[in-house]
Amino acid sequence: MTVEIVLVLGIALFAIVLFATERLRIDAVALLVLSALAILGLVSSDEALSGFSNQATITVAAMFILAAGLQNSGALSGIGHLLGQAKSPLTFLLLLFGVLAVVAPFVNNTAVVAVFMPLVMTAAASIGMSASKALIPLSYVSQMAGVCTLVGTSTNLLVNAMAQDLGHPGFSMFEFTPLGVICLVVGCFYLLTLGRWLLPDARATELVEQYELGKYITELRVMPESSLIGVSVGEAKLGEEFGVFVLELLRGEKKVWSPRSQTLEEGDVLIARGDWSKLDQLRIEAGLEINTEFQLKARTLEEGTEQVLTEVMIAPRSRVIGSTLGMLDRRWQHNGTVLAIHRRGQILREQLKDVRLNVGDVLLMLTPETEMVALRGDANVIVLSERDAEKPAGWRAPFALATMVLVIAISAMGWAPIAITALIGAVAMTLAGCLEADKVYDAIDWRIIILLAGLLPLGVAMSQSGAAEFIVANSIGLVSGFGPLVVLAVLYLMALVLTEFMSNAAAAVLLTPIGMSTANMLGVDATPFLIAVTFAASTSFATPVGYQTNTMVYSAGGYKFTDFLKVGLPLNLIFWVLGMIFIPVFWPF
Repeated sequence: MTVEIVLVLGIALFAIVLFATERLRIDAVALLVLSALAILGLVSSDEALSGFSNQATITVAAMFILAAGLQNSGALSGIGHLLGQAKSPLTFLLLLFGVLAVVAPFVNNTAVVAVFMPLVMTAAASIGMSASKALIPLSYVSQMAGVCTLVGTSTNLLVNAMAQDLGHPGFSMFEFTPLGVICLVVGCFYLLTLGRWLLPDARATELVEQYELGKYITELRVMPESSLIGVSVGEAKLGEEFGVFVLELLRGEKKVWSPRSQTLEEGDVLIARGDWSKLDQLRIEAGLEINTEFQLKARTLEEGTEQVLTEVMIAPRSRVIGSTLGMLDRRWQHNGTVLAIHRRGQILREQLKDVRLNVGDVLLMLTPETEMVALRGDANVIVLSERDAEKPAGWRAPFALATMVLVIAISAMGWAPIAITALIGAVAMTLAGCLEADKVYDAIDWRIIILLAGLLPLGVAMSQSGAAEFIVANSIGLVSGFGPLVVLAVLYLMALVLTEFMSNAAAAVLLTPIGMSTANMLGVDATPFLIAVTFAASTSFATPVGYQTNTMVYSAGGYKFTDFLKVGLPLNLIFWVLGMIFIPVFWPF
């Protein structure tokens, strides 16, 4: 083992730990990796910066713009009406899967889920179906469909770019389609049969028009006329009477020890948790007031402007991630008052002004009706209420669809690289007004772009230093005597496990050079191993943190961590078996 191998493996292990623990943002980790490789001389300066000019990076950025153009032009606005035609849960799921099978192979699946999630919840509620029966399928099928084409996910493009850098000819637009369609059909059948039975029926936590998404945390101030003055929290029996639980008691700036036993005084602030309707009922009956210190005022409102109660989810690429509610006023562009916050799987015990926002957090806001159009168009949040708003019809919707079709078709026919057609398509949509010029940069998830650009040199370093060959010789190489099919199965499982606990792009970067080295060791074609890495890294079903779409529906669907394990693990194993059967058929060793 050389010094270079030790350094590269050390950097890779360091990155894996940071990705898995999420102590730093994924783009920050990528830049740390890039810096370490350059400083230690493990890659040249040109190689260190090559990720920023790589076709995969440019294509992914352009595809974000194209997806935003489709959404903003209203090209996808008819989907909600179509889903609303379903009369039964089975018909609804069949319609949903059919639409996803058409859209998700060509539109970034995070954008697909962001657009579809409110539509799915509205349509599900209209037929008496629990949202929890539809949101995990939404996430899973968007991933399954995304792996059917080269541009379906950023991971597909990343593996293709890395493979080309390592000497592989790369993949065509529909190279993955045969296996992708088989996995999509089998996966949908599973979700319509056994998967439906395994999914929870979380009606109590689904979003309906009564605005009861789940257990919100809010602050209730004891007013002078409150009936709780002179009574302890325990004596008031708020849990028994209202289903509301007091987590902390604030008196001035200090938390009071043992809040249940303290006699309440005027001005005390209760950090309370419960369904919003129960919290509001308690507020009215007990003479309390919502502690509305988070009034976000970008512009002065006209007197008499109607206010609406709105739930907004913090989107995966939101600029407010990491901000506290107290800081939000400086970054927010909309009028509104934050009433409460919902965070799936965690009970918040700090003052709301000190809560740092995460992906999937849901804010309950009182928002002027005139602000709703701008709020829906904000890429930082996903509006979960007010779900029936339609995009204005016009020529831009068919123009956006035609542009996307041309981008894919011209590249598929080999007339121009996908990076060039996607860039031209993005420019055309912007010039046509499908997306406002000042919203173009907001449409791009820059953390993903930096992640791709920062990690691509790691793949180069793993290949050039011999680290990939070392890993192969001391892991996969131990089963090489059983033949390439067994080695393929082990590599697929490695990718499967890594993807569930860290960024799928990072897993692809680490395993693509290993796949190439494995093929060299066995003296066979590398394509089957690269296909295995692509499919395993692009489909994460067993945890809510393995893929951004899972994280999004985790909060909105009221799921437990074990729900993903229960439904997703069998699906992962099904995909593994399908891969072992069909990869050697379509891509022989």
